[in-house]
Amino acid sequence: MLNISPNNLKTHFANKNIPILNKVEAKKSGRVFLRLITWLAVIFLVFIFLPWTQNIRGKGYVTTLTPEKRPQTINSIIGGRIEKWYVREGELVLPGDTILFISEVKDAYFNPELIDRTADQLKAKESSVKSYEEKLNAVENQLIALNETRNLKIEQARNKLKQSELKVQSDSIDFQAAIINYNIANDQLNRMELLYKDGLKSLTDLETRRMALQRAQAGKISAENKLLTSQNEVINARVELISLKAQYDNSIAKVQSDKFSTQSAKFDTENEVNKLRNDLANYTIRAGMYYITSPIKGFITKTIQSGIGETIKEGEEILTIMPYEYEYAVEMFVRPIDLPLIKLDQKVRIQFDGWPAIVFSGWPNTSYGTYGGRVFAIDNMISPNGNYRILVSQDPNEQEWPEALRIGAGSNSILLLHDVPIWYELWRQFNGFPPDYYSGNKYLYPEDYQQEK
Repeated sequence: MLNISPNNLKTHFANKNIPILNKVEAKKSGRVFLRLITWLAVIFLVFIFLPWTQNIRGKGYVTTLTPEKRPQTINSIIGGRIEKWYVREGELVLPGDTILFISEVKDAYFNPELIDRTADQLKAKESSVKSYEEKLNAVENQLIALNETRNLKIEQARNKLKQSELKVQSDSIDFQAAIINYNIANDQLNRMELLYKDGLKSLTDLETRRMALQRAQAGKISAENKLLTSQNEVINARVELISLKAQYDNSIAKVQSDKFSTQSAKFDTENEVNKLRNDLANYTIRAGMYYITSPIKGFITKTIQSGIGETIKEGEEILTIMPYEYEYAVEMFVRPIDLPLIKLDQKVRIQFDGWPAIVFSGWPNTSYGTYGGRVFAIDNMISPNGNYRILVSQDPNEQEWPEALRIGAGSNSILLLHDVPIWYELWRQFNGFPPDYYSGNKYLYPEDYQQEK
C-alpha cells in the first residue's frame, strides 16, 4: 500500500476483483476522512469556548433550618418507675399532652402526705418568727423605757449634786462668817481684859465678853461641821451619779443582749422558714413531674424506654419527637480548600436521595430533578469529618422542595460558582488549581464573561 517494496500487489491481484481495495485506494475516501477530521476540530474548538459553571460538590443530609424544629429527645427530669404510657409511636401530640406517668423511687419522697406535712412545719416556723418579732418589740420598748428612766435618774442625780455643791458654798460662807465672828469676839475679849485690868470695865462686862467668845467659837464649830457635812453630801451625790450610770448601763446591756439573742434566734428561724419554703416548692414541683408531657406539637417517632415497671434515671432519654411544622434545610460538607470560595446567599443545586435526576456538572441549570437552594450559614469550626459544614436553605425564587422529604435523608449538593470557558476549566483541572482562586483570571466574574462573549 505504501509502495515501499519492489513487489507490487497489482501484479498478483486484480483490483476489480476486490471492491473494498478499490474504495480504499480511491481519492474520494481521503477527502471524506480529511473533512471528518476538520469538522471534529471545528466542533472541538467551538466546544472549548462554551461556558462552564464552576462548582463545588458535597454530600450531606436533610435537616431543619432552626434548631428548635429539629428532632429532639424528651428526658425525665427526675428518676422514677414507669407506670403508664399514654401515647404510641407515630402518634401526633400537642403541647401539654401527657406522654408518660412515673412513680417515685426515692425513699425520701415516698410519703404521700409529704407536701402537707412540710406545709404544717412551715406554718409552725412562721408562727415562731412572729413570736420572735413580738418579743423583739417588747425588748425594744423595754430598752426605750430604760433609756428614758436612765436619763431622768441621771438628771435627778446631777441636780442633787448641784444642790449639794451649792450647799457647800453656802456652808462655806457661813463658816467664814463664823470664823470672822470668832475673831471679833476674841479681839473684844482681849480689849475687855485690858480695860478690866485698868479698872475701866467691871468683871461682869469681862464675863459677858467671855461668853460671847464661847458662843462665837460654838458657831464656828457648828458652821465647820455643816460645811464638812455638805462636802460629804457632794461626794455622796457624785458616787450616786456614777453608781446610777453603771447600774442602768448594766441593765441596758442585759436588755440589748436579750435583744441580740432574740434577733439571732429570729434569723435562724427565718432561715429554717426559707429552707422549708424551698423544700415545699421543690416537693410541689417534683409532684408535677410525675406526668411527663409534650413540650411541642409533633409526632412520636421512637420510644427509647418501654414496658411497665421499668425504672429510669434522672436526665435519661425516654423518647424522640419530631416537630409538626418545620422548614427544610440541607447541611453539606466541603473541603477546607473550597471554603474561601463560599459566600452567604450563594446558589446551590441539590439532588435528594430517592428523587431521580439527570445532572450535568458544568451545566447545572440544564439538569433535571435538582432543586434550588441558597447558602444560609457557614460554620467557623471544622467538623469531626475534616470538612466544613454549610447550611443551605430553600431558594424562594425556585421550585419548592418535595413535601415527602424526611429529616436525615441524603443529598448531593452542587454549589455554583462563576461561569468560565471550558478551555479554562480544563486548564485549571490539569494544573490542579482551585476554582477562581487567582485574581488574574480573565473571567473572574460571570458578567465579565458575558461582556467578552
